[in-house]
Amino acid sequence: MAEEKEIAVIYEKKDHIAIVTLNRRRDLNAMDGEMMERLSDAWIDIRDDRNIWVAIVTGAGKTAFSVGGDLKTFLPMIIEGDLRDMQSDTRPLNAVLRGFDVWKPIIAAVNGYCFGGGLEMLLGTDIRVASENAVFAVMEPTWALFPGGGTTVRLPRQLPFCRAMEMLLTANQFTAQEAYEIGLINKVVPLEELMPSAMAYAEKIVSNGPLAVQAIKESVLRGLGLDPAYSIERLMSMLIFDTEDAKEGPKAFLEKRKAVWKGR
Repeated sequence: MAEEKEIAVIYEKKDHIAIVTLNRRRDLNAMDGEMMERLSDAWIDIRDDRNIWVAIVTGAGKTAFSVGGDLKTFLPMIIEGDLRDMQSDTRPLNAVLRGFDVWKPIIAAVNGYCFGGGLEMLLGTDIRVASENAVFAVMEPTWALFPGGGTTVRLPRQLPFCRAMEMLLTANQFTAQEAYEIGLINKVVPLEELMPSAMAYAEKIVSNGPLAVQAIKESVLRGLGLDPAYSIERLMSMLIFDTEDAKEGPKAFLEKRKAVWKGR
């Protein structure tokens, strides 16, 4: 009997709260094209449904929130230089909440690895709870790639500058406790308390006036002046993805060898 295919994203609604669950647990909730499309659909529905006042996003299983883009899907595209068409598609950016105007508060419940696009989506959320086994990192520099999903814009606005630059430039992994200490997340809890803690935040927000809450979030985000910075980030991303190194990094990863950088 053929193995039943997982639903890439589980989307649920109850009592003004939407729950978005990344559901490719066998692939550590890596984001392939289908998951990005389903995430984009979910965020659009959350934005447009007046009965949704707050959302929670999490990953299925106990190991990963999301390790980011599915390397099996996207690294061959990078090597072949086929990403320009993808960069013109808004769905991947909507999926990680980059430049996507949803004024309903979004709570992240981070269970395990939160890398690459997973971290990019985290930076688009408002309140973040992490389990004790959570790990955070900007992994793109490891492969000579550019974190073009909003990371270079949002991370320095959300953390002290030197800690943001440490994450961006070193690709070091940060434990949940370290992420809490630098202000990346709100709270660290045991894994079994993760969703109850996220739900407690959601229920407290729902008890407030929804229009006031949404106006507060909109005022905050518009005041940060993100749009001009996103334009710069997009330009730098396109320049980097056209380099020889950006093709060498993924190729070395696939071939399980050390990359040889040329600085070109």
